[in-house]
Amino acid sequence: MFGMRSVDSYRTAEDLRHEQRLQFLTWDRTPADIEAPEHRARQARLAEVAGASFAPTAYVAAEAAVFTTHLVLGEHSWIAGHALVRGDVEFGAHCTVNPYAMISGKVRCGDGVRIASHVSIVGFNHGFDDPHVPIHTQKHESLGIIIEDDVWIGANAVVLDGVRVGRGAVIAAGAVVSKDVPPLAIVGGVPARVVRFRGRGAKADAVSALGKLGSAAKTQLPEVLACYRENGAFVSREADGQVRRSARHLNDAIELTAGFDSLPEGLDVQTTLAQLQALQDPETGLFPDPHQPPAPGQAVRDNGLALYNVLSVGYAIEVLGGKPLYPVAAVELDAPALCQWLEGLSWRERAWGAGAAVDAIGTALYFNARCHSSGRARETLFGWLALRQDRGTGLWGSPTAAEGLLQPVNGFYRLTRGTYAQFGVPVPNPERAIDSVLLNHRNYGGFSGATYTACNLLDTIHPLLLCLGQTDHRRAEAEAVARAVIGRAGERWVSGQGFAFADGQAPSLQGTEMWLSVVHLAAELLGIAGEFSFVPKGVHRTQAVGLGL
Repeated sequence: MFGMRSVDSYRTAEDLRHEQRLQFLTWDRTPADIEAPEHRARQARLAEVAGASFAPTAYVAAEAAVFTTHLVLGEHSWIAGHALVRGDVEFGAHCTVNPYAMISGKVRCGDGVRIASHVSIVGFNHGFDDPHVPIHTQKHESLGIIIEDDVWIGANAVVLDGVRVGRGAVIAAGAVVSKDVPPLAIVGGVPARVVRFRGRGAKADAVSALGKLGSAAKTQLPEVLACYRENGAFVSREADGQVRRSARHLNDAIELTAGFDSLPEGLDVQTTLAQLQALQDPETGLFPDPHQPPAPGQAVRDNGLALYNVLSVGYAIEVLGGKPLYPVAAVELDAPALCQWLEGLSWRERAWGAGAAVDAIGTALYFNARCHSSGRARETLFGWLALRQDRGTGLWGSPTAAEGLLQPVNGFYRLTRGTYAQFGVPVPNPERAIDSVLLNHRNYGGFSGATYTACNLLDTIHPLLLCLGQTDHRRAEAEAVARAVIGRAGERWVSGQGFAFADGQAPSLQGTEMWLSVVHLAAELLGIAGEFSFVPKGVHRTQAVGLGL
């Protein structure tokens, strides 16, 4: 009898020790612990008073403090003792809440979320805007917190209301997270910032692809240029697939070779400089194309090619060591006249065209300031742009029913290329612009077929690169786009002919220069541009000038 009482007492003490252990080492739970009557009764009670529902394999420790209005705990997930869970909270499968963690407000966790001890996840906020009303009486707000799959949140970290933590992210111990965390990012500090990204193994594949393409393009460049030369002149297919004479083709050839630190074979620099400088209209300073002149009665500044040639001819002259002979008088306007020009552009119907005009205006002002003299038009231009940006999208111009965000996204590239990027001025609202560019990329399925063009990819990669110079917002997604561009580039290269501008077209000078530039920009975004032998020196260069005072 004594022996029997000793055995019963021993088992009871062991059970108590096991239960206490599970408050802190909840991963030691067993199927028997989950199925134990007292645990199932605890879950039933929480279902009744805390709006809780539990997967069959979920576990809640006896001393967990659960005061929710709605709780979901997924398969193989658990809440340890002394953790506090309150509010409207959902956990997916394989989630763990360690002792003394606190989750409150509206919180949604995906699968595999690991929450360490003393973490605070606060899915609500006190109102405090009115200094004349006590904070405790002001209305609360709850934007909610979303934590995607496979996230590890280290001890003592704090995640504030309104934050989205991307898939696969790691939040370092003690970090205070007040902004969205990109997928696969490792963040730390107060406030938390991206330290680095997980999964850099793909970098080796991109480096290898860059090396192969760069070597092939550099070796085959003389052969490529020869394909597009007739009687000493360059003739090539343009973006619409048509072959026609244009001043652009010579400039593309100059930029192509300059990217590999050379010049087209047999090119006489002084003769070519004089030829290009002679294209400039002395009165306006613009560069109408002799092969595709403005229509009768059309103002030179309303001719898209005369504007584009400010870039195409102007940078070719610069690459050859020269400068435009005349200032571009067409852009040196007083504030009312310049604003009237800007407001008359096609922002609603064709934002790409409007952005292209701004690109030319900004580039003309660059050449004026660098080579001649310039007034206050640059300040007017940047002021107008700052006031006219759509703060919701981070773009300029309107989406269209037929193309969605494509026009304003592509216009964003052209506009910012000649202004913010060229002069080294920060882009306003870069996070919103990144959201819009990635949304457009997703809406077009990453582009394919006829939409997989040098233009659409350039107008995706350059804005992402530009904006990521100011923020780490969604960097991992942008890097995935860049890796995909590099990964596909090698298969699109046609030996001895270069790149087609678009899938389904024949190769061209324009396609080759633009695609090599796109690959360089993608490599720059990934921090591996040094692995690629082509560096744009003209239209698609990435180094800001910043003229200063």
